[in-house]
Amino acid sequence: MRLFLALEPPDSLRKRLGELADLAQAHCGGRRMPDASLHLTLAFLGEVEEERADELFQWVVDMTVPPGEWRLDSWGTFRRPGIVWVGGRSPALEQLHASVWDKLASFGFSDRPGHFVPHITLLRRARRLETQDLSEIDLTWPYRRLSLVRSFTENDGARYETLARSRNH
Repeated sequence: MRLFLALEPPDSLRKRLGELADLAQAHCGGRRMPDASLHLTLAFLGEVEEERADELFQWVVDMTVPPGEWRLDSWGTFRRPGIVWVGGRSPALEQLHASVWDKLASFGFSDRPGHFVPHITLLRRARRLETQDLSEIDLTWPYRRLSLVRSFTENDGARYETLARSRNH
């Protein structure tokens, strides 16, 4: 099964991110991510065997994530595959990312990315990647839990199912 570890936004922030996705789509074109799919990926794990997935499930359920806040204050793009995102730098998120990957190494995952860019993908296959004319962003995302998420690829894009959540701190 195809898995990743993510932070999922609170409902009020998810709604605001959906509004930003609408704004970005009107300006840039492309395929808008559904509100239910909006998240911050901390670790993409790819295809995982069921036995290993069970171990990850238990690890996530037993985990306590230090509470933190992430300030989203910038638009960004990835040229391939035409992604428009919102995000912002966060030393606390970078530390969480590093500690998650340190633990994943003990499960045998070695595909740790060299550079972590905390972001939420709003659009895929955008026709324009110019975001300088979009409105300024100043949102705060309080986070306290990590989720283990399964990704299903379907004809109209990916669908996500949360398999486990860490405990509240």
